[in-house]
Amino acid sequence: MPKIYDIEYTPNPAARKIVLKEPITAPGVSLSFANLQDASGHPLAEALLAIPHVKSVFMMDRFITITKDHEVEWDELLRQVAIPIRAAEPVSASAPAAPNIKRGENPDLDRINDILDARIRPGLAGDGGGLEVISYQDNTLAVRYQGACGSCPSSISGTLYGIQSILRDEFNPELTVIAV
Repeated sequence: MPKIYDIEYTPNPAARKIVLKEPITAPGVSLSFANLQDASGHPLAEALLAIPHVKSVFMMDRFITITKDHEVEWDELLRQVAIPIRAAEPVSASAPAAPNIKRGENPDLDRINDILDARIRPGLAGDGGGLEVISYQDNTLAVRYQGACGSCPSSISGTLYGIQSILRDEFNPELTVIAV
């Protein structure tokens, strides 16, 4: 059973990062759920998304980010989400989701993911979020923000520009990054 260590604010006022004492996912695995259908087969995500006003759940390593609607206050909602988190099965019982883009299939995507892993994802995780590569075609990289980043206003402008700038410097000067 995961023990809650801390609850942190994120740059997104609609999201909170719940820091745990034990891992909630296997190493290197992030899980993102936008609705109950996405969460099918993952008991903790299903339980969290069944709580009224919870809009999305993002899990990675030792944290869970909950995003809510604007109809409830955090104090009330955090008491509700703590119950299924504390009752969750250990990480070994969680089935990791298959990544959309698999390593080793495309050297360009491997390089992009290496750069994102080194330069971008740690900062996003620090704020309760993540970044999934959706596709790379014709010098256009499509990404999806996860967790707190998914509905944060700065992710679509400043953060996206920063990601594009780093990838242009370190990978391809003609690259365009879009959020989907």
